[in-house]
Amino acid sequence: MKIYNTSQIRNVAIVGGSKVGKTSLAEAIALNSNLISRLGSVDAGTSLSDYRDVEIEKKSSVTSSLLYAIENDKKINFIDVPGIKDFQGEIVSAFSAVDTALIVINAADLSGAGSEIAMMYSNDLSIPSILALNQLDVEGADFNTALSAIKEAFGKQVTVVQYPINQGPEFDSFIDLIMQKMYKYPKGSGKAIIEDIPESEKERAEELHQGLIENAATGDDALMEKFFDTNDLTIDEVRFGLRKGIAARQVFPLVCISAKNNIGVDRLVEFLSYNVPSPEEIVFARQYGDNSKVTYDATKDTILYVFKTANEPHVGEVTYMKVLEGEVTPAMDIIDSTNGSKERLSQIFVNVGKNREQVDKAYAGDIISTVKFKAVSLGDTLTTAKNTGMKIKPMKYPDPVYTIAIKAAEQSEDEKLGVALNDYTSHDPSIHFSISKEAKQNIISAMGEYQVNTLKWFLDNVYKIKVEFFAPKIPYRETITKEAESMYRHKKQSGGAGQFAEVSLYIQPYFDGMTPQTKYPIRNTQTEDLPWGGKLVFNNCIVGGAIDARFMPAILKGIMEKMEEGPLTGSYARDIVVNVFDGKMHPVDSNEMAFKLAGRNAFKDAFKNAGPKILEPVYDVEVIVPADVTGAVMTDLQSRRAIVMGMDSRGNRQIIKAKVPLKELNSYSTSLSSLSSGRGMFSMHYSEYQAVPTDVQNELLKEYEAQNKEEE
Repeated sequence: MKIYNTSQIRNVAIVGGSKVGKTSLAEAIALNSNLISRLGSVDAGTSLSDYRDVEIEKKSSVTSSLLYAIENDKKINFIDVPGIKDFQGEIVSAFSAVDTALIVINAADLSGAGSEIAMMYSNDLSIPSILALNQLDVEGADFNTALSAIKEAFGKQVTVVQYPINQGPEFDSFIDLIMQKMYKYPKGSGKAIIEDIPESEKERAEELHQGLIENAATGDDALMEKFFDTNDLTIDEVRFGLRKGIAARQVFPLVCISAKNNIGVDRLVEFLSYNVPSPEEIVFARQYGDNSKVTYDATKDTILYVFKTANEPHVGEVTYMKVLEGEVTPAMDIIDSTNGSKERLSQIFVNVGKNREQVDKAYAGDIISTVKFKAVSLGDTLTTAKNTGMKIKPMKYPDPVYTIAIKAAEQSEDEKLGVALNDYTSHDPSIHFSISKEAKQNIISAMGEYQVNTLKWFLDNVYKIKVEFFAPKIPYRETITKEAESMYRHKKQSGGAGQFAEVSLYIQPYFDGMTPQTKYPIRNTQTEDLPWGGKLVFNNCIVGGAIDARFMPAILKGIMEKMEEGPLTGSYARDIVVNVFDGKMHPVDSNEMAFKLAGRNAFKDAFKNAGPKILEPVYDVEVIVPADVTGAVMTDLQSRRAIVMGMDSRGNRQIIKAKVPLKELNSYSTSLSSLSSGRGMFSMHYSEYQAVPTDVQNELLKEYEAQNKEEE
């Protein structure tokens, strides 16, 4: 194919909620660009973007796909991004590679959360955005209602470029305010008949046209001056103003389409070719680690950013990259700035769904892929520059909100499962795999149940490993609330040398800034910052040689062993002061093992008499929901022992801030989705450990006792 320079390249992510028609739009773009000969179907499993077996089976996108279109001597790269909110990490990856977001909105159903999530990320990441109102041919489509909702979300910068004439099942026409013409699409043609605006629409069209040119003029002083003088702009001036306004996020154009029936898609691609800014025109460019901006200068050393990796059947590892600087040619040697490895870029491709087309060169700003890298990972920066320390600032992916434990159905496949999980999660930063030493469980942390079910599909069908999921153990902690003393004598005689040790302890609750006890004189203090949080303060208060100093480390070791397996539920213990104030030893039978056991058991006995308390992890939770379901969500949170800390609003959505015990957040993402019809979302971050209520503690003690009986 022809090689396009930076000024001829446009990069667009097609984003929005599930079932808004993104994949159908990608299909229509490909058809109009002669990349395919007929429209495929998601339901039939024949679409260009959803070509993977898992997507065909689930009839939904689970990962991004690439395609391109050529229009007006511009190469427009598209990334079709999944709309299910569990895969919002794909939005972040796509936004790291594109310069503009095309946010698709369902004109007949504004309740979906996916388009709102796309809007949120476009705002947070300063991605210029164009809005496509789709499914105007569906019963219940309402342009005016949709426009009001969109303006509430995006503000007055929303600029109507097209509006429908006959929305609903008969939709086939819209008024284009740039061209000041009516576009009418005969059924099944995909090509418009361009006519003059009907007399009945001229007044409305003129009013909206004035709003369009005024917003277009705001991006340039000369245009604004001309607009004030003449109250009008030429088509080329409108396009220039829109391109500048879009690049600076001062204008959000709104266009009308029916992707499924290929209405308006040709005009949309034409609009993108004229009005989407090129990479070098973007105001909010990506930054390197030294805060310098990406310039997309094709004359510089080559720098590429890896925004996506995938393991494709019959191909292997595919690496997708954005060319940030310089140019790329086959057989180019590059260095991975992230890990220092040397790589050869043997071939370069552009992608159309699963199909790859080999090219001879790519310039800064373009999107390409390659195969057979040795050690390149998602998020890496690759370069030919001598300054190999040049790295792109990493993107911030959403924190997982759904956690589940996983194990192989057959124990013999445990190692195989670990390898598979590491491989799978390496391609998606929004799903994590870890091994909890404390819980002795393999933990999957994801964005929701759907994402975990997709992982299971891959484990079943690709990796061929049968697995079981179950609730993860809560990492409780144990501590004390009052002082206590105990003495334990360890004595064992079984012929020959025996074992003897006696240890007396005085324990106290630890808190920051506490005054050391004066009940027993402290000879020396050892403070342990515990790996699981909290502290252990170990005071040697022995006088008169009751216990030799060489046995003190053994006593501490015994105490630490019991803190690693707390006396109440086997959870880690924390925040305790231990004062060893007395004891006895035998000149022959005393040894380190005896004092370790005596210290361990003395601590255990004192702990049980010191007002022992179980602590649970509490998380700061922020829930974002539509105003109409706020009451139901608040009631549900309160049933989860949440403490609501405050509320705020963002447009027509409410933000609830609360502290919630981790135990009560198990499967909360599924419950919130049910309560909000999929429109709610939340984030959670660890806050602190707090004492559990008495009834919860009693329940946990009973569970632990029953578990121990089963294991006996």
